[in-house]
Amino acid sequence: MTDHAPGRDAVLRQAGVSRETAAALDLYVAQLNRWQSIKNLVGPSTLREVWSRHVADSLQLLALAPEATRWLDLGSGAGIPGLILAIAGRERPGFRVDLVESNGRKGAFLQETARLTGAPARIHVARIETVIERFADSQIVTARALAPLSQLLAWTEPLLKNGATGLFPKGRDVLTELTDAEERWRFTADLIPSRTDSEARIVRVSTVSGLLP
Repeated sequence: MTDHAPGRDAVLRQAGVSRETAAALDLYVAQLNRWQSIKNLVGPSTLREVWSRHVADSLQLLALAPEATRWLDLGSGAGIPGLILAIAGRERPGFRVDLVESNGRKGAFLQETARLTGAPARIHVARIETVIERFADSQIVTARALAPLSQLLAWTEPLLKNGATGLFPKGRDVLTELTDAEERWRFTADLIPSRTDSEARIVRVSTVSGLLP
């Protein structure tokens, strides 16, 4: 991946990462391109915009929790946002990201790319509901393009009740998802405008008290 990849320089400049972290992100993008042809990790139409569409979209979450060091990413897929967060956050003392992905082929990509980039990431190839209780000490829980908000609350309720914050990027249907979730759950959330898409929002869930009767 060259320095002339579309959007790369602007994304790295805005994120303010070190030269070493920039090199690790370059390696992540190179790995994504290498594995894409055999694993179909991301939508082919988005690959040319990987920096502006995927990397930048992930890095904006890091800025929303500057003090957090224990992150959990559900349904990590191609490592968006979890592995990108691990690479970018590795300069924070004690920083780590647990990535949960049930697909073995995607898990292999995550394992290999985490090793090559030196990211402080632990990969768990498992279904979310079978392992979620292992991560009770998580401070931040993320999930991107995984499931509707109501289902994300069902999976993460134990962690959110324990003090974790949910950061869930959502697209243009965010208000519909929020309304549907409010019909089932008692929770507190706010919407943060996305830096990468004027129609997108990040749902920040701060508290959950359970299902409505």
